[in-house]
Amino acid sequence: MRILFFLYCLFIPVVLFAQGQIGPEGNTHKSILDKIKKDTVAPIDQYRFISIERDTTYLDTSLTIQREYSFNYLRKDNFGLLAFPNEGQTYNTLQYSLTKYSPYPEMGFKAKHFGFLEAYDVKYSSVATPVTELYYKSTMTKGQSVDSFFTLNMTPGLNFSIGYRGLRSEGKYINQLASTGSFRFTTNYHTKNLRYQLKAHFVSHDILNEENGGITTISDFESADVRFTNRQRLEVYLTDAESFLKGKRVFFDHLFRVNPKGGNNNLYVAHQFNYENKFFQYKQPTVSSTVGSEVVNRFGDSYATSSIVDDTRYNKMYNKAGLVYENISLGKFQFFIDDYRSNYYYNQILIRDDKTIPASLVRNINSAGGQYEYQKDKWKGNFLVSRSITNQSLSNINAQLNYDLNDDYQFTFGYQNLNKLPNDNYNLYQSSFVGYNWSENFNNEKINALTGTVMSPWITADVQLSTLKDHLYFKDVATLNNQQIIAPSQYAGTINYISVKLSKEFKFGKFGFDNTVLYQKVGQQDNILNVPELVTRNTIYINDYFFKKALFFQAGITLNYFTKYLANEYNPVIGEFFVQNTKSIGNFPTVDFFINTKIQRTRIYLKAEHFNSAVTGNNFYSSPNNPYRDFTVRFGLIWNFFN
Repeated sequence: MRILFFLYCLFIPVVLFAQGQIGPEGNTHKSILDKIKKDTVAPIDQYRFISIERDTTYLDTSLTIQREYSFNYLRKDNFGLLAFPNEGQTYNTLQYSLTKYSPYPEMGFKAKHFGFLEAYDVKYSSVATPVTELYYKSTMTKGQSVDSFFTLNMTPGLNFSIGYRGLRSEGKYINQLASTGSFRFTTNYHTKNLRYQLKAHFVSHDILNEENGGITTISDFESADVRFTNRQRLEVYLTDAESFLKGKRVFFDHLFRVNPKGGNNNLYVAHQFNYENKFFQYKQPTVSSTVGSEVVNRFGDSYATSSIVDDTRYNKMYNKAGLVYENISLGKFQFFIDDYRSNYYYNQILIRDDKTIPASLVRNINSAGGQYEYQKDKWKGNFLVSRSITNQSLSNINAQLNYDLNDDYQFTFGYQNLNKLPNDNYNLYQSSFVGYNWSENFNNEKINALTGTVMSPWITADVQLSTLKDHLYFKDVATLNNQQIIAPSQYAGTINYISVKLSKEFKFGKFGFDNTVLYQKVGQQDNILNVPELVTRNTIYINDYFFKKALFFQAGITLNYFTKYLANEYNPVIGEFFVQNTKSIGNFPTVDFFINTKIQRTRIYLKAEHFNSAVTGNNFYSSPNNPYRDFTVRFGLIWNFFN
């Protein structure tokens, strides 16, 4: 990381110098910056951020209620997610429709991936002048959360960006430290005639969490005993365990037009490459746990009596090549073939009396498919079909259609039919804990999802209908109290899921009232997919200007609430949530009070989180054994500056 920082410091002056160099014929280089010098301010549409699907957003330095919702560790609106007590920990999922699926298997350990930037999360830039964004937010007790980002265009067609996100938060409970780091570098390039286009990035993550396994005695937390207001006095299952996820990815997506000049008919050659390397480790020096005066083995019997270290390694390489035919009137037709290779492995073969656990799970999958894109007038559509052509059975049908009636009314319809392979940690896992070793051969999951969105001046409505067959999940198979032995399982029945989310913001002069309500219903014979029936977020706030409009002021109160349900529990050994049917959580309101200000392009945030915790009683949980966050006052800012 020190070398990367040195290269960054060396690279910036060279780039800034290059923007003003004299061309080979003695004329000043006509960069975007040279063009903007003619105007006082560059238009906002020249500060663009583009996704890999080529959806474009613009630089936003405003202070709105939506920006207040995204001022958090994930840097996005986290409605539908329930945070654990410390910043940088995992999240319980309240809204099942947030789950994204791919037909290809992933490594797993999904509870550790909330802060992990996937390939589709990375944005590519194109800016008129260099842009910097600095993010800071205080954390729980000692620590801080930071995110720095810098981007510039060396030429109108060549952009670079670099960013680093870091967090260290001690937390209020025993053995709860979170320490994460994420480095990202992107480039966005196209030739002057757009014949060649490239988007590429490198991302590196390290996510470290001390794991305490939750509190052992719920009655101590829920009591009115003042001794336990100091959360360090609450007994936890694990006092020295930790989990660590590390990952690196190299990704590029490029396109070359065969015909030299663009016309009504164009032919492109497309290629996408993705290489990932991941490593997950669980460490537990002390095997036994103490619950009062009783000594228990929280995760059952173990092969080692101390210093448990479980390592899981994973490599993936994905190549996709295709031909794209573009007709100005008809749209784009793409035909592609891809190659997926992965290796999920351990350093040993485990031979037991009942079963032999192999050392690795190797995948080699080829698929072929087609994609059609259409955009004209008020219509925009994207339709994809792919199917494996090797022995593994997987398929994906994905369709999305957008209709923009006018600036006030937009409609979106989507459908996905997915036959996906199980994530690797369902089929193979090795551990020093005896009960955490398995080798399975589960069926593919079958998922049908129908979605619809309506945006209007009156309301924004999102609807999803899903049918799940052969649904995979983790469950607790322990038979003793205070033990947690997790195993993968596949549900033989059918699960039907429906969600309706309604959003509306009312404005009355300087006042605003923003509301989001989510209704969910699950049809199933057993409690496998568990979600709260109702989730709401309601915010009332005021906006105003002061000091001759030099300062913009925002203050308000946010109420969050969800009904009781059988929430999933978190297991640190496998880095996953599992289904439990013994304890319900929910039916507690959390109230946040915030005061935000904006001076030029600097936004300052001050929030009293869960300030009603002292009057509602200690019945708030993120999972059955992990309390939700106590009352905390936190401060932060976002500072944008550019020429």
